[in-house]
Amino acid sequence: MDGSYFTIDDARELRKPRNLDSHKGNYGHALLQVGSIGMMGAAILSTKACIRSGVGLTTVLSDSRGNDIMQISVPEAMFLRNEYDYSKYDAIACGCGIGTSSKSYESLLHLLKGSTRNLVLDADAINLIAKFNLQSIIPENTILTPHDIEFDRIVSESKNRDERIGKAVTFARNYKVIIVLKGHKTAVISPDGTISFNTTGNPGMATGGSGDVLTGLIVGLLAQGYKPYDAAKLGVFLHGLAGDFAAEELSQEAMTSGDIVNYLSKAFKAL
Repeated sequence: MDGSYFTIDDARELRKPRNLDSHKGNYGHALLQVGSIGMMGAAILSTKACIRSGVGLTTVLSDSRGNDIMQISVPEAMFLRNEYDYSKYDAIACGCGIGTSSKSYESLLHLLKGSTRNLVLDADAINLIAKFNLQSIIPENTILTPHDIEFDRIVSESKNRDERIGKAVTFARNYKVIIVLKGHKTAVISPDGTISFNTTGNPGMATGGSGDVLTGLIVGLLAQGYKPYDAAKLGVFLHGLAGDFAAEELSQEAMTSGDIVNYLSKAFKAL
């Protein structure tokens, strides 16, 4: 499959410098529509990763019963139970741990139809898109971050990785979106079908919550003003690099998704 490889030199070129004369308002406001009872861990991981991205402000929209969990676990973030004014945010992520209930479907539908902001869709947001055939209303330049099974649900089952990447290219072109097809050498595909293969990451990252961390990181970069394709490529690279640092210190077997969050600081310092 033709494509280029995204290296640390590419990451260094994309990284935005921070101005000495700046404040939190200069670094964007991200909204994460994540979590549900029984899956608040996904909300915590994605939110922590978003905060580690360098974003100025982070707000979480979730089930009200998760308020205490979120406020204690991530005191840097704000918490909302209802939000229909998306205009105050620079980028929005949806899907991590939201489930596939009718309420989650209605919330996703409202977001897809009502937001003009850059979006990142993961996990159950993708599952809901597949279940209710919402592909045609996904806004242009939205970033979708499926693993293989999730992608097969919105398109069709593939025999191998190459066939799946080919379908992802077609999907990205048809709907003018960005596909982050997660896996070994994650493929990041632009709306014109350009493929960028990632060069970081390891099998230790094949653990629950890893995708939630990636979603939070990408939406944080997006909120800071990175172009969607650049945010996806840089986010995937940093996510993998943090995972490599975690594996080096802790082993692939013992590392967790929370460790990936903790090593994001080292990943940024490496750029």
